[in-house]
Amino acid sequence: MSSDATFEQGGERAIRLRAESSEDLTVISSLVQDAVGKTGNVHYAPRRRRLSLLLYRFRWEDKPRADREKRTPERVAAALTIDDCIRVRSAKIDPRDREKVLNLLSLSFDGGEDGTGLLTLTCSAGASLQAQVECVNVGLVDLTRPWAAGGTPQHFG
Repeated sequence: MSSDATFEQGGERAIRLRAESSEDLTVISSLVQDAVGKTGNVHYAPRRRRLSLLLYRFRWEDKPRADREKRTPERVAAALTIDDCIRVRSAKIDPRDREKVLNLLSLSFDGGEDGTGLLTLTCSAGASLQAQVECVNVGLVDLTRPWAAGGTPQHFG
């Protein structure tokens, strides 16, 4: 009998994942929670039908090990790609302010009967990106070696 993988089993390996369902998307959403990136690193390529973001994600999968080893938690540069995008909209994000930092909180998918739907990237301060997609086709790839984070993200009720 098999069991679900845990964050810690990821060890020191770079993450390279693809989500093709809303269930898969919850895994990627948990890994990019509290990732930060600048609006200048958000790119929509309509001809390629791809929305891509360069993020600096907090390595939640390494946090338990970092705590046990009494070391600083880590961040890593990662690419988040959303393919099969038909249209992208934003709320409370000014694309001209390329230095504005976005704090990504979650990814969610509101799908229709035919597999199409709206993929929402919810950020802090009410900011969001919404991608109308033909299907869930999301990738997350770590691009660099991890480095010591400045601290652990705090969540307040």
